[in-house]
Amino acid sequence: MSTKVTKELVNPASIAVIGASNDVYKPGGAVLRNIREGGFKGQIYAVNPKEDEIQGLKCYKNVADLPKVDLAVLAIASKFTEETVKVLTEQKETKAFIIISAGFGEESKEGKELEQRLVTQIEKFGGCLIGPNCTGIFTPYHHAIFSKPFPKSSPKGVDFITGSGATGCFIMDIGMQQGLHFNHCWAVGNSAQLGIEDILEYHDEVFAEGSSKVIMMYIENIKNPQKLLKHARSLAKKGVKIAAIKAGCSEAGSRAASSHTGALASSDVAVDALFRKAGIVRCYGREELCTVASIFTYPRFKGNNMAIITHAGGPAVMLTDALSKAGQNIPHIEGEKANALLEKLFAGSSVANPIDFLATGTPEQLGEIIDACNNDFDNIDAMCVIFGTPGLSPIFEAYHVLNDRIKHTKKPIFPILPSTMVAGEEVKEFVEMGNTYFPDETVFGNAVARIVDTPVPFEDDDLVKIDVAKIREIIDGCENGYLDVKVLNKLLDAAGINHAEDISTDDVEEAVRFANRVGYPLVMKVVGPVHKSDVGGVSLNVKNEAAVRAEFERLIHIKDTYAVQCYPMLFGTEIFIGAMREPLFGHQVLCGLGGIFIEVLKDVTAGLAPVGVKEAKAMIKRLKGYKMIQGTRGQEPVNEDLYADQIARVSALVQAAPEIAEMDLNPLLGSPTAVVAVDARIKIEK
Repeated sequence: MSTKVTKELVNPASIAVIGASNDVYKPGGAVLRNIREGGFKGQIYAVNPKEDEIQGLKCYKNVADLPKVDLAVLAIASKFTEETVKVLTEQKETKAFIIISAGFGEESKEGKELEQRLVTQIEKFGGCLIGPNCTGIFTPYHHAIFSKPFPKSSPKGVDFITGSGATGCFIMDIGMQQGLHFNHCWAVGNSAQLGIEDILEYHDEVFAEGSSKVIMMYIENIKNPQKLLKHARSLAKKGVKIAAIKAGCSEAGSRAASSHTGALASSDVAVDALFRKAGIVRCYGREELCTVASIFTYPRFKGNNMAIITHAGGPAVMLTDALSKAGQNIPHIEGEKANALLEKLFAGSSVANPIDFLATGTPEQLGEIIDACNNDFDNIDAMCVIFGTPGLSPIFEAYHVLNDRIKHTKKPIFPILPSTMVAGEEVKEFVEMGNTYFPDETVFGNAVARIVDTPVPFEDDDLVKIDVAKIREIIDGCENGYLDVKVLNKLLDAAGINHAEDISTDDVEEAVRFANRVGYPLVMKVVGPVHKSDVGGVSLNVKNEAAVRAEFERLIHIKDTYAVQCYPMLFGTEIFIGAMREPLFGHQVLCGLGGIFIEVLKDVTAGLAPVGVKEAKAMIKRLKGYKMIQGTRGQEPVNEDLYADQIARVSALVQAAPEIAEMDLNPLLGSPTAVVAVDARIKIEK
């Protein structure tokens, strides 16, 4: 079990509510009510100096008067919390605390210091803390939370971890309406001690056969990305699916950066890379989060062939579009069995897929269609049923058929019920029968896309080997700033990163000797200015000695230039690899189309180091310009194996040399036989 989450927090024998109230519209009153109504089987104590009895319970005037207590819920002013916690830890053996109260680190420096003193005191006695500034938690054993209504608790429900109590309430509101059940809910508030990552660790470490297989998270701050990654990957191996919102993804103001990687990398790109590496489905809204989690509660199915069963044309068209974008097939249905099904439907119906049995279609016909898709059509893996009403008649019977087939059909059925107000009673009954539903077909289709787009976590079993000792020797001898070309090339060689033979010099005669030795044509570039092409600092196809002398003279006099770089002119598709150190996350490794494409299109994908060859190949395939990598309109393809190997080597380099703050290989030239860097920049920040 986690060293932080104690048994007393999850399954206490006794709970004390400090600041309990008869007023259930106050947090202390609401928490006490919820604990009692939630069926807690242990001892419940109420503490309030102004009352003798609260909600039918004897009220203690002071915490010093309490017997020993496992879990204390504090709903009192922040200034009283320190002394209260001191008495409970030192005299009452309390090992778990939930501090509902605000007025801590979210408000002031003094509040933050108070938080830390509370954590120190609690940890001294082996306890744990949720909050402060939170709505509380509920587990299968107790409901120490002040929000209401609390959802149906079920081990088949989802475990929910939220960094915001109010947002958590709004998310559960949507989930409950759509029939989602919950197992645990953790509102961690300020996370003075236990945060999102710690709760995920707890679920990983106590996972057993009966544990929930779905976790939802609403995250405002990631404090320990590596811990999140470790336990998300571990849970994924155990069959747990995770969906999460990371709020606060926009950057208020552009990053001042001196490389392409620096301009393209950001905290949000790092979050994206972290979630992909962890197998977490990233969502961007409450409805989407609940939809993804609801899909996860349905049986998994092999294949990607969907039947759309509908009695309304428009939603079926929109769902077809959304599912097609998500990479799902809506296969054509035909043949003798299709004709036999059509005969059971009203004239004008279609079974081609979408299967449209018209607004006049009956519950019996709905059952016939589902049975045919389940038994007769091998090219169907799952079904989406769209069934609403304009309000002409009740549709209870149709939903009874749907409920029966969902429970007894081997192929999954996803019910899309759009008439949530007009057929409100029918939908409510459908949910009460134990079902989850989806109110909007495009939100459902887009959620499927999010799931399909999230890979299973990659294993770090194909990392490349590089000369770490040589790299450390070079880095240890470097100063901060951009590396000299000669030192940079030694570093690339030690990492096995292919680069063009080149020379950087301020002597024209040395440039001429180099050109005559390696042959023509040549590329000549300024060394110094950041954006070489912007200042006319690049010369291509330099064909002879006279041209070398003329171009050298022109380039060396461009502002900020202190040398001229020369190398043989190579040919191929311009591609890019970069790396950027991000606080907390480590290094992001990026790849994409190179040259001006990176500035204009910003078509890059990112992974968090360490990146192995398989993950690098997946990064390449996710590029919007992937067809250019494959070769198009007579252009030769880039060797993807070599490209992936070079991405993995950049990852290995920044792992061996974390002092690398930014790194650009732009462009590399990729062909069927080689991937070679023709320009590189590495910035060291020790």
